[in-house]
Amino acid sequence: MDFAKNGRAYLAELIGTFALTFIGGGAIANGGQGALIGIALAHGLAIMTMIYAVGHISGGHFSPAVTIGLLVGGKISMSDAVAYIISQVIGATLAGFVLLSTFADTGAKTGYLGTPNFGPNVSLMIAILAEIIMTFFLVLTVWGAAVDGRTAGPAVGLAIGMVVAMDILMGGPVTGAAMNPARYTGTAIASGKLDQFWVYWVGPIIGGVIAGLLYSNFFMKKS
Repeated sequence: MDFAKNGRAYLAELIGTFALTFIGGGAIANGGQGALIGIALAHGLAIMTMIYAVGHISGGHFSPAVTIGLLVGGKISMSDAVAYIISQVIGATLAGFVLLSTFADTGAKTGYLGTPNFGPNVSLMIAILAEIIMTFFLVLTVWGAAVDGRTAGPAVGLAIGMVVAMDILMGGPVTGAAMNPARYTGTAIASGKLDQFWVYWVGPIIGGVIAGLLYSNFFMKKS
């Protein structure tokens, strides 16, 4: 792992994940759990903007699930994947504590600083399944729009931002539609709401792995 050579990419991942967590979590903290359209747009716009801003430096993963989905498809080395994930978690955690200093409320009023959470009557298995499916769509879109490149072209940021917004519009009331272990972890640590921690790591990672293996083995254009 060459930190001197790849440090810019790691920093870009930290900044992009910070932005996603700060803007997405802040939208929830500002608007409460009911402002679904605004929350979906905040997350989608944050992802889209950061892809255009620093995606050319790091690839614009901003999520351990995306990084692992690309790792299983052979598009990133194990050492870089580990460094990316560490950078993402650091960025999200920094954002969580900035949100804490901004809102000074870690309770239900701010949605635990915008921490993804189960909806009413949502079981553990349904939550995991929902996170798997939503993250599958996200990572599949990353592969199709950014890695393969036969579809989105210059609109890659828009495509990925919109799949995030799409997933939140459906899954926000179910699980908070994290699709991103780092995004969950950052606000969960800052708010102290860590009771569902493993769900938001296991579900998205499984979804990312399935999408990465499927696209790289069956859909990817062979050179």
